[in-house]
Amino acid sequence: MRVLLAGGGSAGHTSPLLATADALRRLDPATEITCLGTREGLEARLVPEAGLPLEVVPRVPLPRRPGRDLLRTPTRLRAARAAALAIVDRVRPDVVVGFGGYVSVPAYLAARKRGVPIVVHEGNTVPGIANRLGARMTHHVATSFPGTDLPRAVCTGLPIRRLISTMDRAALRAEALAAFGLRDDLPTLLVTGGSQGAARINAAVSGAAPDLAAAGVQVLHVVGPKHELAVPSGEVPYIVVNYVDRMDLAYAAADAVLCRSGSNTVTEVSGVGLPAIYVPLPIGNGEQALNARPVVDAGGGLLVSDSALTPEWVAASVPGLLTDAARLEAMGAAARGVVPLDADDKLARMVLDAAGAAS
Repeated sequence: MRVLLAGGGSAGHTSPLLATADALRRLDPATEITCLGTREGLEARLVPEAGLPLEVVPRVPLPRRPGRDLLRTPTRLRAARAAALAIVDRVRPDVVVGFGGYVSVPAYLAARKRGVPIVVHEGNTVPGIANRLGARMTHHVATSFPGTDLPRAVCTGLPIRRLISTMDRAALRAEALAAFGLRDDLPTLLVTGGSQGAARINAAVSGAAPDLAAAGVQVLHVVGPKHELAVPSGEVPYIVVNYVDRMDLAYAAADAVLCRSGSNTVTEVSGVGLPAIYVPLPIGNGEQALNARPVVDAGGGLLVSDSALTPEWVAASVPGLLTDAARLEAMGAAARGVVPLDADDKLARMVLDAAGAAS
């Protein structure tokens, strides 16, 4: 069977694509997988690193407001659709799977033109434009969270890497602390703004570094590949890194996480049983706050608006949480199990069913 997986631009689309590819190959090692992305997105690095072939189409942003870019969209979309059609004709997939984002629209249009079955996976609680379109072309629609407004949708959860979904945090903790140069006698706050980092989060937490150190809270701060951060050194570690390839080790070292609430982050953090302070991205259609809501409502996390996250808030709120072992344990237990961790297998079986239904 040949499968074309379309998605990219950010970790939110690329990570579930790669997790689904792994699941498909576990179910049927003979499956031939090709990925569809752009030259500019994160997939341009991550897909080849995973040993998968990557085909590219022109990037077609979908503007949310009227303007010159919106007027250019039809021309750009026709070029991307033509490129996707050429790829579909060359690869001859039995099924096309879209994860949303820029590349999914031309993939859906090309698949419909050639009569290839389509599977849509929506990562966020609020679906994007691409998947709203794709869901109208198929009966095979999967979502990460319950209540996502797409026709005929089945909530499978979000596919994540087996490295994360099957990890044993306690067993990895000593290795993780050593890997990052952290102490084993202090609680650890993991800070991350996602694959690109978040300037607001970086400034708020680093601004409270003296207060965290005074409380005996060490920090592992993933600032993002294009960000720099200088914090004073001392007996209580404050470790700054630009990017982490082994997020399993970062999670194993952590006692709590302060992070954005993209679907991938919410699924991984809650799935491994980590208490979290979620700071939703303040742009878009509000999907990040909704992504975190089931975990927060279950008692597994806190929700703080981007504007409210200041050094003063961090200093007043975070040390008390990180030094309260009983509260951390209760929050971790509440977070675990809110979001399913077997979505990779569920979605892979849906893909196989869609391809089989057309054969």
